[in-house]
Amino acid sequence: MSMKLSDYAKQQGVRYETAWRWFRDGKIQGRRVGAHTILIDEPARTASPVKATTVVYTRVSSAENKANLDSQAERLVAYCAARGYQVSKVVKEIGSGVNDNRPKFLALLADPNVGRIVIEHKDRGTRFGFRYIETLLTAYGREIEVVNHAENGTEDLLSDLTSIMYSFCARLYGQRRAKRKTERIVQELEAGDATG
Repeated sequence: MSMKLSDYAKQQGVRYETAWRWFRDGKIQGRRVGAHTILIDEPARTASPVKATTVVYTRVSSAENKANLDSQAERLVAYCAARGYQVSKVVKEIGSGVNDNRPKFLALLADPNVGRIVIEHKDRGTRFGFRYIETLLTAYGREIEVVNHAENGTEDLLSDLTSIMYSFCARLYGQRRAKRKTERIVQELEAGDATG
């Protein structure tokens, strides 16, 4: 029995784009009929269907913007309801999009029971490397869904730029300190060898 790719996507609880990627990557079997129709031949045998668990993730860069977390969450829950997703959890976090050590976001990425993470903008997940996260989740039959693909405001960008500068300065000064410490240890070792 065959079904259209759009019907298959609904049956699996995923977006059409996700089902299309599965077809393109050979994870599900089907065939093209005409220019715009794809029929799935074996809907019962899927390589990696997305689990139905949907989690909403909201993030702001600083505590000053904490009030925005609730409004982000409300908009995303309404979006999920309109799409027919059942939201199992809403996760709110304060931290820079440049910071790759946000415990709540990392926990969502590591949890195999979370099939779909819904975020408002790409930069709510991460400022850099979003495509890597998306690709890895897709490879495991999971997805991260971005509601609004427009760029976010300048306030968050400035906050992230400050974080980048701080991080690079800390690394630079840390490297200099480590170099001086290593040189001091070598000098002490050499002095010890000369006396002993």
